[in-house]
Amino acid sequence: MNNHETGKAPLDARDTHEPRDTRHEDGPRSASYERDSRARSEGRDERHVPDRPGAREADAVAFTGEPVATTGAAFTGQPLVVVEGLRKVYRTGPKEVVALRDVSFEAYPGQLVAIRGRSGSGKTTLLNQIGGLDRPDAGRVLVDGHVVTELAEAGLLELRRDVIGFIFQSFGLIPVLSAAENVGVPMRLTRTPAGEREERIHMLLAMVGLEKHVNQRPYELSGGQQQRVAVARALANRPRLLIADEPTGQLDSGTGRQIMELIRAVVRSEGVTALVATHDPNLISLADTVLELHDGTLTTTTTQPTPTAA
Repeated sequence: MNNHETGKAPLDARDTHEPRDTRHEDGPRSASYERDSRARSEGRDERHVPDRPGAREADAVAFTGEPVATTGAAFTGQPLVVVEGLRKVYRTGPKEVVALRDVSFEAYPGQLVAIRGRSGSGKTTLLNQIGGLDRPDAGRVLVDGHVVTELAEAGLLELRRDVIGFIFQSFGLIPVLSAAENVGVPMRLTRTPAGEREERIHMLLAMVGLEKHVNQRPYELSGGQQQRVAVARALANRPRLLIADEPTGQLDSGTGRQIMELIRAVVRSEGVTALVATHDPNLISLADTVLELHDGTLTTTTTQPTPTAA
């Protein structure tokens, strides 16, 4: 992820795409993470699809690569992401820069949220707080029932492994590995059995339209193809939340729209929540909800009636 707003080194891509797997134990889970997991499991189903017209029909349709139409109705039910009163201040000597000012919003399963704003408006900072890559000075974040802002480092690592998938602007692929091997990295880290791992790798690459490129390395793929591999890798272990920071920033407008349409189709078919930072109006038109950030302040929240297809 691009961390230019935080000054933090990017988290290694191999350490951020490893969602849930209960077949192995890497050691005792943190107490706070276990507590939040129990509370979440008692409070709602593991895969809750929002009660909105057309939601279940859209979720039932197999991904075909075509743009997915939506009704634009309001999302209801239990939010997957809750952000409450976030404030973040960066200090350099006596100088203070307020990156986030009392930001609050909710995001639901099956919802694609675009976060819009000029460079330096706080988009990356906000995504970093939600993904547990940085800590706010005030406020709190809940993701899938876990209080992210209260988790210790071990709990944050488990959250990123079990719940969140990241999509990077710079793709974040491992150069010496093939497309299939890159997608398989998260499942190797969670010790998914080889047969199951290979089956899911090929299913994901077919889903993103790269079934004929499984053995090619990143330098043999176009920018759009590399980002499709990154999307497949982010989905490897079935995350509930996708976080994408300017995922089309290095792509031309046509390819960028294809990637955004792919993310939207995944949101519909998998019932996940996606938070996407972008300033491209053509991509923003595909989102269900648009959050406008200006100098760290959430100035506008817009629910769009019907995302437009190409």
